[in-house]
This record gives sequence, C-alpha cells and structure tokens, in this order.
Amino acid sequence: MSDPAPRPAPRPPGTFKLGTIAGSDVLVSSSWFLIAGLIAVVMAPRVEQVQPDLGAWKYVAGLAFAVILYGSVLLHEASHAVMARRYGFPVRSITLHFLGGMTAIEGESRTPRQEFWIAVVGPLTSLAVGAVGVGLWFVTPDGLLLMAVEGLAGANLLVGVLNLVPGLPLDGGRVLKAAVWRVTGNAHRGTIAAGWGGRVTAGAVLLWPIAQEALFDTPPDVFDYVLSVVIAMFLWTGATSAMASARIRSRLPDLHARDLARRTLAVPDDLPLSEAVRRAQDAKAGSIVTVTSTGRPVGVVNEAALLATPEDRRPWVAVSSVARTLGEGLSLPATITGEELILAISRTPAAEYVLVEEDGSVYGVLSTADVDRAFRQ
Repeated sequence: MSDPAPRPAPRPPGTFKLGTIAGSDVLVSSSWFLIAGLIAVVMAPRVEQVQPDLGAWKYVAGLAFAVILYGSVLLHEASHAVMARRYGFPVRSITLHFLGGMTAIEGESRTPRQEFWIAVVGPLTSLAVGAVGVGLWFVTPDGLLLMAVEGLAGANLLVGVLNLVPGLPLDGGRVLKAAVWRVTGNAHRGTIAAGWGGRVTAGAVLLWPIAQEALFDTPPDVFDYVLSVVIAMFLWTGATSAMASARIRSRLPDLHARDLARRTLAVPDDLPLSEAVRRAQDAKAGSIVTVTSTGRPVGVVNEAALLATPEDRRPWVAVSSVARTLGEGLSLPATITGEELILAISRTPAAEYVLVEEDGSVYGVLSTADVDRAFRQ
C-alpha cells in the first residue's frame, strides 16, 4: 500500500517544531518545559547524592535526564506513527506534552487487526527500551550515567505496563477496543467498552493517594493529590471524548453524498450570465457549475456575486466572472460516503463541493449545510 503524505497543517498554538520523523512533524508543547523543569528539580537531590559538589549543575543534569526520558517517549510515539503509515494512514504530527506524547493519525482503523497493532506497538517499544536499560545496568559504571540508565529503564517499563491498562485514551484501551470489535464485529461497541474502561481507570487514579498510604504506609503529600487529579481528569476527558466520537461515527454510514446533492446545471464558462440563470430556472436547478469545452468542472457560481450583478449587465458578463474557481479538494467523487466524506470536508473547508462521476461529468453540488443537517437528523 502506498504511503500517503499528509498535507501541511497549521501548527497548533503553543507548540514548537523540532523536526520530522517518518514524514511527520515532531512538535513540543510549551507545557513540556514546565514538566522538564519539574523533573530537574525533583531529580536534583538524587543527582547531588550520586555526584556531590555539582552545585547548580545538578539542575542541568536533571534537565538532561528529562530530555533523555522524553526521547524514549518520542520513540514510543514514533512507533505508532510508523505502524499507522504502514497501514496507509497519514500521520500529521507527533506532539510531546507534559503528560507524555500524542500521535495525530488521520482516519480510523478499518479492521480490528489494524487497531490492535497501531495501539500495541507503542507499549511494546517502551518495554523494549526498558529491557535494554536493564541490560545496560549490568555494564554501566557507577555515577550519573548509571543513574540515567536506571531511571530510563524504570520509567519505560512503568510506561509500557501502564499504557496497557485497558481504558481509553491509553493504548491498552485501543487494544481492548480491538478485542471487543473482533468479537462483536462492531467498532462502536469496542470504543464504548474501552471508554468505560478509561473512566474506571480515572476513578482508580483519583483514589490512588489513599491507597498509597494503605498499601505502602506512605502518607500522600499535596503533590500526590494534585498529580492524581490532573491524570484522572486527563483520562476521564479522553475517555468521554472517545465515547462521544464513537456515537457520532456510528451515524456516518448513513451519509451518502449522492443522496444529499442538489440539482445542478452545468454550463460553459463563457456563457452569458443571463442565459445561465435562465437555463437554471428552466431546469429548476439549485446551483450552476461552469465547465470547460470537454465537460471538466472549473467553478461554482457564487450566489452572492450573482445577486450583486445588475440584471441589465448580466447579458454582457460571462458566467465565469461570478464563479468560484474549483481548487484542490473542492471536487469530490459522487460515490463518496460516511467517514471519507467527513474527512474530505474537514481537509478543505468550503460551503459547496462539486460531485463528479467516474467519467468526469458533473453529478451535482453538495452543500456543507446539507451534510450538517442530515448528520444531525
């Protein structure tokens, strides 16, 4: 399968581009700098214990550890991107933020197998990095380097295991979705099950500080409570959003561009505007499309521009003068349906799209308002 290249997309506000991996932009959220500074402060006492007399350099060492740690997070996310692109899905970006990372994959898996492998490859990568770290621990001399290896191994093993927890938006939630999808044959049910798994996980995280004291006899501090609330909110919000999206997607198969198209009149682009309007009225057409001599659509008449043209001037004005040129993405196949239709509209937002048959002839004009109205019914 060919590897589609995603179109350039505006960079989200508050992010910085580091480079590209597997054809996808690598972005760093401004929130990352906050967590990197926090890691530097938290690690500073440990750095000083391992390497005394560093002074302020202990914070630099802690910051270096944060960079190394997020390098492994980048590997985790890059594995998602590579697997997604292997299945033919465009990947717009990989973003590192204060809670880890996010890979922006365009489109939804078409089979449970795709869902499973795109999801599970991330935790497997983290576990592999953790295993390499454990192996290096035996041959690394004492000092800051050994401390970094220990932290890298422990963090990646923890991330790998926790990401397999069966609840969205964690990777384990997508694994659960794939399993339920495979058993029931319904992706929507898989998402709902995984979403509830994410909500249960959020509740467990919220109660963790209390369990921490009961299990390990370690009284929680303010930081423990704040962290548990932040993570629980992240999980709950992600799970709820996924469930809402699944309910929306369950209605997508009912959307057929052909059924929603408005009757359209195709006219030569050099036809006088008055004659084009007369023909459209006779044909009871709701829109006018300009075509070349070969029948290729090149524009859609703008209703506002048409109404602004005085009737006494219309016989002397070509219809192309009030037509909006059909740019890339404004001409869609008449057979497009469901999720492909929504993705096409979201890629190139516009009020109208021309639907064309396989032979290139014009079928009709699709209004975004009509799609939205049909979707809400």
